[in-house]
Amino acid sequence: MGKGKAKRGIPSKVDDFNSWYPFIVEAAELVDKRYPIKGMDVWRPYGWRTMKLIDALTHAEMERTGHEEVNFPLLIPENLLDKENALVARLKRAREEGVDPDDLRGEEEEGGFKKEVYWVKHAGENELDIPMFLRPTSETAMYTMFPLWIRSHKDLPMKLYQMVNTFRYETKQTRSFIRVREIHFFEAHTAHADEECASRQIAQDLEIVDNLMHDLCLPVIKAKRPVWDTFPGAWYTIAIDAIMPNGRTLQVASCHHYRDQWAKAFDLTYENLDAQQQHCHQTTYGMSERLLGAVVGMHGDDNGLIMPPAIAPHQVVICPMIRKNSEVDTVAKAEEIAATLRESGLRVKVDSRDIHAGQKYFDWEIKGVPLRLDIGPRDMENNTAFAARRTGGKEPLSMENIVDECKRVLSEISDELRLRASAHSDNVVIPLTSLDDVEDGKIYEMAFDGTDSHAETIERTTGLSFLGDATEPYEDERACFMSGKMTTRRVLLAKTY
Repeated sequence: MGKGKAKRGIPSKVDDFNSWYPFIVEAAELVDKRYPIKGMDVWRPYGWRTMKLIDALTHAEMERTGHEEVNFPLLIPENLLDKENALVARLKRAREEGVDPDDLRGEEEEGGFKKEVYWVKHAGENELDIPMFLRPTSETAMYTMFPLWIRSHKDLPMKLYQMVNTFRYETKQTRSFIRVREIHFFEAHTAHADEECASRQIAQDLEIVDNLMHDLCLPVIKAKRPVWDTFPGAWYTIAIDAIMPNGRTLQVASCHHYRDQWAKAFDLTYENLDAQQQHCHQTTYGMSERLLGAVVGMHGDDNGLIMPPAIAPHQVVICPMIRKNSEVDTVAKAEEIAATLRESGLRVKVDSRDIHAGQKYFDWEIKGVPLRLDIGPRDMENNTAFAARRTGGKEPLSMENIVDECKRVLSEISDELRLRASAHSDNVVIPLTSLDDVEDGKIYEMAFDGTDSHAETIERTTGLSFLGDATEPYEDERACFMSGKMTTRRVLLAKTY
């Protein structure tokens, strides 16, 4: 680390990621962790604007795919949680015993979120007859209403989503965006006529993931979770894990195919074309503020954040060089260019503070603004703006076609971030060759068609966790790492957050 960086006090990302990450989150003014409830950070304007831009990308995808936005109450009555717990416990037992869940009745074991929720038991001085809790997610709340809205096949598919705060009592060490107790959460819930239609929705969800991750310039792993790591209420789960710079993975999203399990529990039926009542099949797709945590971790460097242009609150910052007794008005020129860029749809900030230029550069560098334009008297003479990319590189841009030039550079910055992320992913994901030679900071892939006992042996020996079957299997059959059986299954293992 150079002297300049040491003065800034920024820890080394490569040498000490666990110190670098929380430092950058606060130094870049994304959140303030000093609120007097652990795990409930205060979003600062710059961080909230970034999150809302991520939300805007999600809104656009929901609009494109025919989802409609709703907003459900924060509080859920206890009896609905009991209903969910009974369902989840029964499905879990059925999975363990290898029987049809419909053959099981009466299950006392707790499941679901009961140990993680925040309770509300009083209203003023009055004790509530039925305690309520703050939503940890919204299946029970929504599925109580779905039967009131779905009557016939004409009401299907029903595709709803909401962006809300959810609450879970996290007992592990909290970390901004990654592990918090109040979560900024996106959830889509859909109901379909049959399993095939619901499966098409899962495929569409994964397409949405691809589009969002392209804009966020993030490398991700999409894997069908192993049975033992699948939510008991789901038939199967496909998780989306971002690859972090230290080789760990961070689950940023998940898709659940529920089949008709929840519909049976909540009596969610419709009249089919034969005038018969039939249970719906359902899916959910969830994402959280972990997306921002992945962006911070993946793209930042020892100088601060690097914001992907698609979600940068300021895509361009213009710094006029302020000189006393100067014959030209650089501030006025900066405002003029900013207006032109804003008209084209770019998000622009003019920094006309009368402070040393180096301080301005530092402020915007740590916030990760993709493109900085410096305008001084000499630049105005040459009718250019001097452009500095946050990813590195400087060049003069013609003021005459400044809009096209800025959009070109921003596009190239996005491409550079994707290139870096892809290179990191290629370097981190390697084949597993031995259980005794596992390197820290790597994600492993292997051909696997073994038993749960084989999987347990691998996890115990390596300290890695099964992410599951990659959605893209091997093209050709390979020998299973444990059994030798030929398979195309490509299973991934990693250390996770």
